[in-house]
Amino acid sequence: MSTPITTPEKDINLKNGQNSTYKAKKKGKSLPSGLIIKLGKFVWSTMWRIMMSKLAPSNDKGEYIRPSSQFRNSIGTEENNLYQPSAERYRLYVGLGCPWAHRTLVVRALKGLEDAVEISIVYPSPDQGIWILNDPEQGCHTLPEVYKIAESGYKGRCTVPVLWDKQTKTIVNNESAEIIVILNSQFNQFAKNPRLNLYPEELKQKIDQWNEKIYHRVNNGVYRCGFAQTQEAYNNCCDELFATLDEIDRALENNRYLCGQKLTLADVRLFTTLFRFDVVYYGLFKCNRRRIQDYQNLGAYLRDLYQLQGVAETCDLESVKRDYYGNLFPLNPGGIIPSGPDITNLLQPHYRENIPIFDK
Repeated sequence: MSTPITTPEKDINLKNGQNSTYKAKKKGKSLPSGLIIKLGKFVWSTMWRIMMSKLAPSNDKGEYIRPSSQFRNSIGTEENNLYQPSAERYRLYVGLGCPWAHRTLVVRALKGLEDAVEISIVYPSPDQGIWILNDPEQGCHTLPEVYKIAESGYKGRCTVPVLWDKQTKTIVNNESAEIIVILNSQFNQFAKNPRLNLYPEELKQKIDQWNEKIYHRVNNGVYRCGFAQTQEAYNNCCDELFATLDEIDRALENNRYLCGQKLTLADVRLFTTLFRFDVVYYGLFKCNRRRIQDYQNLGAYLRDLYQLQGVAETCDLESVKRDYYGNLFPLNPGGIIPSGPDITNLLQPHYRENIPIFDK
């Protein structure tokens, strides 16, 4: 039986003139930093592209392509319309962090439809990637389960907002741009502010023109920046975004609202993106050339809209930060939610009511 060696291995190897074992052990303590970085980048970029393909489908140029909404019915008084206007018949499913759902809450508040159209708030599940109900309804715990009540074999995206008909137990519409038109016109007999018309006939053409431009370049433009999967796609989207914001800022120099003196649906659709811009899109979505509050006219315009009666109550800053920073794992793997910013500046005077209006 041999005696255990107590002499340090380094000394033994050196004594024998062989220090290769010592050197090998010394080198084996860690991999070269360059190799670690290359391996980490390969693994993460591969996983990132897989996750992004599910979160944000893109074309062959790496540009984000938003899928279309699937339920596109309307509410109206026409005799053959299955969905007739009625108080307490319809419900809105909304996520407080979602800008598309936020549009419907703003119109609901401006029109005074809180007693006529109920809401159910859903929350994103960071682990499942779906919206979940705070309280079970109709035996459902998740929004996909609600969608399957409406259409048993439904395979599409389960998004908010959802305009739900409690009478027929189905989805009337899940396209925010169409839901806000419905809320504006089809519930006036139940509205507290029935005379407010956010889509007047004489301004429809101008409203539609602004909506078309703002949707592609601003509302969806920030997502096209944040979800871009190539540098070229990002550069193009970012150029479009800020060129359009500059254009809007110039237009607001002599007009209180986008279409002149009257508040319209075009303003509502722009507002929910502007509210989130400095909070989320500026940093997380890489839209950081300029903040909205740095624009002379856009900054004041945002404050003007925020201070309209009932609008601030629809704005939940903490939900916005939680839903974006806490749930978009590919963009924020650590899930760390920033403590700021302070949005009390939105309560500062805007002086937009003093702008002379030059309708074109």
